[in-house]
Amino acid sequence: MSSANQPVPIPPAVDEEIAKFLDKLWLKQGVSKHTSAAYQTDLRSFQRFLTTFQKVELLQVTSDDLERYLLWRRQQGFSPRSTSRALSALKKFYQYALAERLCSSDPTTRLARPKQPQSIPHSLSEAEVDDLLNAPEVDDPVQLRDKAMLEVLYATGLRVTELVHLQVDQIHLQQELVRVVGKGNKERLVPLGEEALEWLQRYFKHGRQQLFSEPGDWVFVTRRGGPLTRQAFWHRIRYYAQRADIRSHLSPHTLRHAFATHLLNHGADLRVLQMLLGHSDLSTTQIYTHVARERLQQLHASHHPRA
Repeated sequence: MSSANQPVPIPPAVDEEIAKFLDKLWLKQGVSKHTSAAYQTDLRSFQRFLTTFQKVELLQVTSDDLERYLLWRRQQGFSPRSTSRALSALKKFYQYALAERLCSSDPTTRLARPKQPQSIPHSLSEAEVDDLLNAPEVDDPVQLRDKAMLEVLYATGLRVTELVHLQVDQIHLQQELVRVVGKGNKERLVPLGEEALEWLQRYFKHGRQQLFSEPGDWVFVTRRGGPLTRQAFWHRIRYYAQRADIRSHLSPHTLRHAFATHLLNHGADLRVLQMLLGHSDLSTTQIYTHVARERLQQLHASHHPRA
C-alpha cells in the first residue's frame, strides 16, 4: 500500500492496545500462539489500511470504514476464509474495546461474515483404513511405533498435532482413555478402543525403549528421544499408503476424517462426535454429515435393485 513498498508504520499507542487485547484474550480464552499471531497480523493490517486510505486509527472507526475495508479485501483478492478470520479478530477486538470503554460503540455489529464455500473433507473407506493400518511391519520398533500411532489416530480422531505431542501421563491404560489437550488448551477425554489399546501396550513393551533407552515423557519417540514432528508423521502416513496401494487423496487429517465419517455411518450421535473431535461449534462437526450422506447414496446406488 505504500508507494515506496515499505510497510506503513503502526502508531505505537495502537500497537500497545493490540498487545493488551491479545494478552486479555489469552487470559480469558486461552487462545493458541498461532491464533494470537494471526489476530495481531489482521489487526495491524487493518490499521495500515486505515492509515493509508481513511486517515483514522483503530479506535476511531465506524461501520462504514469497516465496510470499505471488506470491499477493499475483495478487490485485492483475499479469500473468504482469510477475511472471515480477519473479521473475527476485529469483532473480538471491538468487544474488548467496548468493555474497556475505549470506544462508545461496536462498529462490527452489523457486519455479516463472508460466505465460504463448504469444504467437504475427504475420507478413506473402511477397507482402505484396514489396509493402511496393516501396512507397518511390526517386528521393527519404528514401524511398531507407527502402527500404534495409526491405531490411536483412527480410534480417537485426534488431530495429528495432538497425537505427536501426547505425553505418558495423558494415557490411562486402565481406564482405556486418552486425555487430550486440544485447541485453546481445552481438555477432553476420548476412549481408546481395544485395538488401539492393544497396540499401545505392545509398543510400550517392545518398541519405545528400543527406539530410545530413556524416552522421557513423550509417548511416541524418535531414535533421538524426542517426539516426531507433524511433518515427519505425515511422511510416514504417505509411506504406508503407498505400501498399501491406497490411491485416494490423503491429508494429515485423513484418519481423523475417517474416524468421524465411519462413526456417523455406524449411527453415532452428532453431539457425541463433536465432543470426541473437540469442536467448539457443532456447525464444524456437521460437515461430516455430508460425507456420511454421500457414502449412503453411493451404497444405495450400488446395491438397491431400482437405484
